[in-house]
Amino acid sequence: MTPPLLTPPPPSFLAKKTRILSQLAVPDSQYDDLSPKGSIDEGIRDLIAEINGIDGCVTTSSCAGRVSVFLEGKKASSSVSLSAVEEENGRGNERALEVNDDGEDDDIGERGTKAGIGGKGGGGRWLFVSHDPVSIEKGRDLAGYLGMKRREGDGDEELGMGMEAREVRFVHFKFEPMILHILTSSFQQAQNVLSAALQAGFRESGALNLVGEQATPMVGVRSMGLALESIVGYEEGGRGVCMVPEAQLGMLLRVGNERFVENGKRIARFRGLLKEREGEVKGGRKGKEGEEWEDPLVRRERKRAEGLRIRDAANKAEEDAAV
Repeated sequence: MTPPLLTPPPPSFLAKKTRILSQLAVPDSQYDDLSPKGSIDEGIRDLIAEINGIDGCVTTSSCAGRVSVFLEGKKASSSVSLSAVEEENGRGNERALEVNDDGEDDDIGERGTKAGIGGKGGGGRWLFVSHDPVSIEKGRDLAGYLGMKRREGDGDEELGMGMEAREVRFVHFKFEPMILHILTSSFQQAQNVLSAALQAGFRESGALNLVGEQATPMVGVRSMGLALESIVGYEEGGRGVCMVPEAQLGMLLRVGNERFVENGKRIARFRGLLKEREGEVKGGRKGKEGEEWEDPLVRRERKRAEGLRIRDAANKAEEDAAV
């Protein structure tokens, strides 16, 4: 029994897909968005091309995974409500970039004057970003390589004495695994993508906009289990000052590199599972021996009917022989 074919994508979906793909066709040197990199990451270009090759799918944002060092923006005072901060930073109505953001609001320029929890907005900025494992060379000044400096003397330990945390702009070290946002043409298409993502290990994946006459669900592919974050410094004079020893930075980078490897394995599994599911829809699902797949209940009834026919034929043959 062949699984039911997907319904053709509606014209409205195809029009939006065409517009998004036209943005993807712009050369990297000409394309720019508000994410730190501004183009599709090399490590998932083939995956993105394969997803966009599916009639009922188109990627709207992507990140292959990254290690980053981020300096928080200026924080809101306690008298400013979080909702007001979010509205000022453009998060009251969530915005989706249609080629590459990293699943977050990466607009951290001066549009927002104060940062919310997590440090986005208010002049926050990346000090270091890599979408590939980081080489840890012996003797390298890791703090400097990651965009920070060290204070002269032993003043780092005194940070925070008599200061509230909200008064300090912290520097965060982060590892973030792959994240994709995929617009789909139907509930069934979304189900195919989501099932592949969950089986591949992206356990926090989910979907929105599942109901409606012409629903086009958005599937988010993500895995928070691989994420890592640690405070490694603070702002002083407009620069990030490292407050942890080199050995700790080295360990964080090694852990990040290990998670890049696992992230790559999950991406490969997702890619394979998605191909498999799309192949089942287009060509019919196959059994263990390569035969056409058949629902177990249907197969049981078919075998029962075949057995009855064989029995009836044998009985008839015996009757004919007795005459």
